Amino acid sequence: MSELEATLYKVHKGAAWITLNRPENRNALSAALVTELYNHLATANHDESVRCIVITGCDPAFCAGADLKSPPGQSIEGGRAVPYADVLTAILNSDKPVIVGVNGAAFAGGLGLIGAADIVIAVEDATFSFSEVRIGVIPAVISVVCLPKLGTHHGMKLILTGERFSGADAVNYGLVHRAVPKSELASAVQKEIDAINLGGPNAVVECKKLIRRIPQLTTEEGFKEASAWSVRMFKSDEGGEGIAAFREKRKPSWVSQD
Repeated sequence: MSELEATLYKVHKGAAWITLNRPENRNALSAALVTELYNHLATANHDESVRCIVITGCDPAFCAGADLKSPPGQSIEGGRAVPYADVLTAILNSDKPVIVGVNGAAFAGGLGLIGAADIVIAVEDATFSFSEVRIGVIPAVISVVCLPKLGTHHGMKLILTGERFSGADAVNYGLVHRAVPKSELASAVQKEIDAINLGGPNAVVECKKLIRRIPQLTTEEGFKEASAWSVRMFKSDEGGEGIAAFREKRKPSWVSQD
């Protein structure tokens, strides 16, 4: 398969779907795939018709981690590839919520996409592993986004041993929000998309910023900054429309009137 097809991109019902598309390599993170993924994220963020972004994989796996024959960051045709850390940063900093649909096994670097995402739905029989230690390396870059979710307690056990764990385990460890049967993954992801689309477009953007920002502040700083933030949102056009719709018992303008 050509590296030009390493990822697929489509927009459906207000969501940009990015599919890792190297099934013969279990969607391993090659330099070309990572660069395409980064470019697709940029495209989705600049598309006003897109409310949220979904990343999933082409069966049978979600992502097997770094492609050791062409690892992220290596040179590719046409220039230098995008470092994987830049992709994870783009997900974290995306104005639009990023949902990951884990359709199968997620190993090593593939767990970085899960750690960076805002919402994660996995199939119950997916297999997960921080497998780096088994080949004598460490999950350095992905630890930045995975450890905040795992915490030191779970992180120490999973990263030191490289043991495999299930979708249900991933929920218990805090990496995944929900585990569903394989046949229900698409509908479960769509449910999250529909829920996000009920919120005001600008409010959704600001909520994501709020969630990233507030934990960085002291309690005093948090109350001060959040209070000013709240005033701005209540005075915004979108806030005014939402409050008016509530009072008038109608749908706000950003929700489909069907």
